Formats: sequence, C-alpha cells, structure tokens
Amino acid sequence: MARKNRASSYWGGPTFLILFLVLIVSLIISTGKGYIKISPGTVVDILYRGIIGELPDKGTNLEINYYVIWQVRLPRILTAMVVGGSLSMAGVIFQAILVNPLADPYTLGVSAGAAFGASIALLLNIPFLGIYSVSIFAFFGALLTLVAVIFLSSNSGDISSNNLILSGIIVSAILAACISFIKYIADERVSVIIFWLMGSFNSKTWIEFFVVSISTFIGFLISFYFSRDINLMTLGDRSASALGISPSRLRIILLITASMITAVSVSVSGIIGFVGLVVPHLMRFIIGPDNRKLLPASTLAGAVILLWADTITRAFLPREIPIGVLTALIGGPFFCFIFKRRKNIGFYG
Repeated sequence: MARKNRASSYWGGPTFLILFLVLIVSLIISTGKGYIKISPGTVVDILYRGIIGELPDKGTNLEINYYVIWQVRLPRILTAMVVGGSLSMAGVIFQAILVNPLADPYTLGVSAGAAFGASIALLLNIPFLGIYSVSIFAFFGALLTLVAVIFLSSNSGDISSNNLILSGIIVSAILAACISFIKYIADERVSVIIFWLMGSFNSKTWIEFFVVSISTFIGFLISFYFSRDINLMTLGDRSASALGISPSRLRIILLITASMITAVSVSVSGIIGFVGLVVPHLMRFIIGPDNRKLLPASTLAGAVILLWADTITRAFLPREIPIGVLTALIGGPFFCFIFKRRKNIGFYG
C-alpha cells in the first residue's frame, strides 16, 4: 500500500503536465477538423489574431477560416471541454461524499430533472425565451429535483448517503415516467426531444460557454477548498466527526455544489453519460485517491475525453450522432474493465 501511494504521489505532477499539454494539442487539432479543413499552423495563427484583436483582410481565405473558427467551432469545442471537466469533477465529488464507486453526476436524479424540464420546453415551444428556453427549463428542472431529493432524504436534519441514493432513484423513476408520457403526447416534437436527451454540442454559443465556465470555475474553487475534508469523509461519518468535521453539513455543501454544476452542464449539453463515472476511476487508478490531486486531474482528463468524443461525432463520422450515444458505447465497456480491476483492491485502495 505504501509503495502504491508513493507511486501515485510521483505520477501526480507529470500527470497534470501531460494532461494540460494533451488538452492544448487536442484543442488545436480539433479546431482544424470539420467540413472545412484548416491546418494546425493556420489554427494557431488565427487563434493568436483573435486573442490580440487583429482581424484578417476581407475577402481572403483567412477571413473565412477566421469566421469558421471563432464563430462556429470554438464555442462548441470550448463548451465541450468545460462540460467534460465539470461532469468529471462532479463525479469525483459524488463518489467521495456518497462513498459509492458507482455514483456519478446523475445518481441523485439531477439529469432526470433537467431532462424533464427540457422536455416540457421542447413540447411547449415557448417563443419569448428564444433559443435559451430549453436550457432555462432544464436548469430549473434539475434545481427542483435536487430540492425534492434533499427533502426526501433528510431525517431530523441528518442526511445519509444511503438515503440520498435511494431518494435519487425514486425521483429519477418518477421523472422517467413523466418524460415517457411527454414523448407519447409530443407527436411531431418527439424526435427533437429524443435528440436533446441523447446530448449534443451542436450550435453552441459564446454565451452558453461563459455560463458553464463560470459555474464550473466556482464549483472547482469550492470543491478544492474542501478537498482535504473530502478525503476525511471517505473514512466514514464517525471518523470524520472525530476529526472535527460535520459530515451532514459538508455533504450538503458539496451536494449542492456538484448538483449545480451538473445542472448547468446538462442544461447546455443534454444528457451525456459515463464521463462523470469513468474519468474519476481512471484518474484514481493513475494518481491515487487524494482528492487534492484527483479533482484537478479528473477535470483536465474529462475535458480531453469529451473534446475528442465531440470531435469524432462532428468531424470523423459520416454523419453526426448524439455525443451521449458515443460516450455510452465507449464508456460502458471501459468502465466494466476498470471496475473489474479495482474490485480486488478496493475503491480507495
């Protein structure tokens, strides 16, 4: 065990550097891929021009590429990166505070609430909210679901991990039935609802990128601030209390934090499974269970993985498919492999 901890500590620093470099290189490569091919050198040049505010000459190919990168591809690519990072970070938090290796950002029914809200917005086709009606309804659907789960799981002010998980399962089942009913009565809108439920970054804007970036940044600051306490929470409530931590209070703070960043991400991207489940396990296997390292490493790794998943669906397949389908096809078998290997050494071993 000591040898493994020393190895994990050694790999922590290089892992951060490698992940950061891979993320930058992936960003450049992904930006150049699509219907209009752009070389990596041109991508770097256009990115630099955009940062310093230098516009290309009008009527040139460079101007076309400039528009494609800054107005079409970058908002989508950066949003995919941030959503991947936020879902992975939320997965780390949920697995730690619930002490459950199968917990992920959707365990407590937050995604089901977002899906229910989005389904209502798509069914009603509300005109005065414009293109943001789905995101707004999805966010508030997730928020109300979280309130319901906390209410059901609380017992005289105390909230246990088991009660949270059971409450999440109950609420998710009810909402799944409601979504099925909406799809049944939606008629011609049913295909739109199904496509949103499977996740997509198509037609994302800078506004959506900034919204999800702000929520992710705030969530990271809060979770990293409590990362030492999260480590102690994995010892159990009694041990954590003996060390001066209030498990119920900390669980509520982190539960709200992780649920809110999940709600914002889901409201922007739709339902994208397995990222928040697989990435924390993968990073925990590489750098160990210390959440002070695991949180930033999982955030970077999630950004890389979802960036490439979106790039594959956008630029390499004959036709674009929902990104949630691809993450499930890849993440499911991969998680089975990780879970099988870790079963013999324990969740935090």
